[in-house]
Amino acid sequence: MPDLDTGRWTIDPVHSEITFTIRHLMTTVRGSFPDFGGEVVIGADPLDSSATAEIQMASIDTRSAERDEHVRSADFLDVENHPVMTFVGTGVEPASVGRRARVPRYHLDGELTIKKVTRPVRLLAEFHGVEADPWGGVRAGFTATASISRRDFGIEFNVPLQGDKVMLGDTIGIALEIQVVHAPAG
Repeated sequence: MPDLDTGRWTIDPVHSEITFTIRHLMTTVRGSFPDFGGEVVIGADPLDSSATAEIQMASIDTRSAERDEHVRSADFLDVENHPVMTFVGTGVEPASVGRRARVPRYHLDGELTIKKVTRPVRLLAEFHGVEADPWGGVRAGFTATASISRRDFGIEFNVPLQGDKVMLGDTIGIALEIQVVHAPAG
């Protein structure tokens, strides 16, 4: 991650997003978690960097108030008892994905906790560079993707259909667009 100064970089939630997809019958439903925060700490060796994030589960938005209320219930996220989802990075390594990638790619390994269940997750991250912003700060941008199994986190609600089919898929696609602001030392 060239040009990325060491130290703490805070996620700018106004210019970042956390989105997800899940199969519903024969289409894909998309949603987001707009209430989140976190930081990236860049080490002297960029591969010694870390990332943390905290996502407010009640902020889920699938563009359907009725569906959002059901997903917040004990059938799915149980936000009353588990209001926060967390991610704690455990390691970074170069990714050998995409020979023709236009931007550097890295694997960010970490632990995702949902409903008090913690599982390892590997994100494929792209570093989009560093720029000065109009307010005198320095910003960096990342894109990251991953897939998880909702059953791995104890989210098993489903509706059986004809034969062995079910209404909801198990795989949840995660996509992050993250802009971070450098927090100068001192």
